[in-house]
Amino acid sequence: MPKKIIGYALYVTLTLAAVLTLLYEFQLFTISASFMMGLRWVTAVVLLINAISRGGLTTWILTCMVFGIFVGLDFPEIAKGLQPLSQGFIKLVKTIVGPILFATLVFGIAGHSDLKQVGRMAWKSMLYFFCATSCAIFIGLAAINITQAGVGIDIDNMPHEELPTTSSVSDADKIALEHIDPSAHWVYKFTSFFRDTFPENIIKSIYENQVLQIVVFAVIFGIGLAMVEEKKRKPIVDFTESLSEAMFKFTNLVMLFAPIGVGAAMAYTVGHLGVDILKNLFMLLATLYLALIIFLTGVLLPVAIFLKIPIKQFINAIKEPVSIAFATTSSDAALPKAMSAMEKFGVPRKIVSFVIPTGYSFNLDGTSLYLSLAAIFVAQAAGIPLGIGQQLLIAFTLMITSKGVAAVPRASLIVLIATADQFGLPIFVIAAILGIDELMDMARTSVNVIGNCLATVVVAKWEGEFDEAAPFRVETDEDGIHEIVETIDASPESQNGQAVDAGQSRRPLN
Repeated sequence: MPKKIIGYALYVTLTLAAVLTLLYEFQLFTISASFMMGLRWVTAVVLLINAISRGGLTTWILTCMVFGIFVGLDFPEIAKGLQPLSQGFIKLVKTIVGPILFATLVFGIAGHSDLKQVGRMAWKSMLYFFCATSCAIFIGLAAINITQAGVGIDIDNMPHEELPTTSSVSDADKIALEHIDPSAHWVYKFTSFFRDTFPENIIKSIYENQVLQIVVFAVIFGIGLAMVEEKKRKPIVDFTESLSEAMFKFTNLVMLFAPIGVGAAMAYTVGHLGVDILKNLFMLLATLYLALIIFLTGVLLPVAIFLKIPIKQFINAIKEPVSIAFATTSSDAALPKAMSAMEKFGVPRKIVSFVIPTGYSFNLDGTSLYLSLAAIFVAQAAGIPLGIGQQLLIAFTLMITSKGVAAVPRASLIVLIATADQFGLPIFVIAAILGIDELMDMARTSVNVIGNCLATVVVAKWEGEFDEAAPFRVETDEDGIHEIVETIDASPESQNGQAVDAGQSRRPLN
């Protein structure tokens, strides 16, 4: 069947399904539940045919996301049982993070021995990160003050879920804080953040997935290696280059499992949340999504246009890591694919390997916007009036305390709870909004990934090292699938089999 006909069929089916779903959910027209279920699975079949005809990893990921939503709606108990598949995918991706960060950073620094550029990239990245996150915070504050989403919310009659018991302050720090005047607690917490960026043991940092600690160790190791004479430096540089190449190929193999992991994650999310929770907190959810869209179109898009970044090609480059981040609610799961995508887009590997991991701690645009918005929502719902000065103090406190939470799904909740307690805001309100936090986490995590991908291009342009022709090159094997097949075909076993077949074909017929 021609792709054009399949495309038309998909468009008609999705449009019909969307219209009927709206009529059904808002009870504007009487439609039976069994008919809606049948319509969903007809749509699923059309999506499946479209994915088979088009191929491509991104198409399969988006198709499986929709499949996951349908399974979560129609078979919620089965959907909850699929969670281990998504957890397995995230665990598999996390095995890539440590080696790929270490290898690419060390090779990027020691392989070129340009220590001055490392310093330039550092201050340029930090300046851009500060400007971007500041804009995100102000947009979040403006959005929640305009919509007043928390005013009039009946918190007592909403479902309250159990809050995380994990604290953002370690037990040792709690003991230390007991001997410090409360007015100086913020100083200790601020300096403890810098203390925690230094690794105690690099193997422990990799095991605990401490991205910033891995970056710090790799940068210092790379600088030290660059100071070593060429004869002794070359073996390690060659090893890190080979390791980084191998880890990018490893990423291609792992990403073949992405559609299953992403689909299972969506199924679990819909299955255990349901759709009723959306009706209770729709205004908060809509405010967040609207604010994130304003940030994307009002801040990131003008930056891209000003730097003459090809928008369409950039979207095509990031759609796969963003879709993974959206479904898994973890920036970590998208990190390897985001790095490879930006390298193909024209950003040198040495810049990609420095900016993206650093951005995971300092450039949390989506998280910063959410935290400023959610903190004021808590105050509004509790009926506590806050002045502009108080709101700004809360927002910038959140910006400092939120560093490093991008890698962990819903870790920003812990930061929000700790900050609310610090400023005397009622924590029980957070328990009420916890039900939709996963849906909000999807959006803010996606914006985190988009912001960090754009940051690599900004720094590359600033350094004058961006390959302007790369975004327009036609990638015939975008997902590396053909390369994997060719490698398997070229294996010794395959060659031996071909030799046997060839020998048999040369035998004379009796």
